Amino acid sequence: MSLQPVFLAADGGLDYDRIVTEVVPIANLMLLFAAVSLPAFVLGLLVGPELSVLFFLVGQFVLVVGGAVLLMYVIVRALQFHEERESAATDGSAGR
Repeated sequence: MSLQPVFLAADGGLDYDRIVTEVVPIANLMLLFAAVSLPAFVLGLLVGPELSVLFFLVGQFVLVVGGAVLLMYVIVRALQFHEERESAATDGSAGR
């Protein structure tokens, strides 16, 4: 089975509805982890130099964990796309 682009419409153009459907959860995850890390960065700016390093490290840690969660989400969605295509291909060939 050849790999075909997921986000192409039947007419050969981009399927903008499907693109937006997939981008919104990714953007929400990015905003969630950015918002969770923001207080740590703000506190790092407000406290003395001794504790600011600790708060900046906590903020960075939250962003790294968010990036890992986002990467796992993208991988899971890619596997779901693959399974959908495989099942569609096997269903289509079963009728022949």
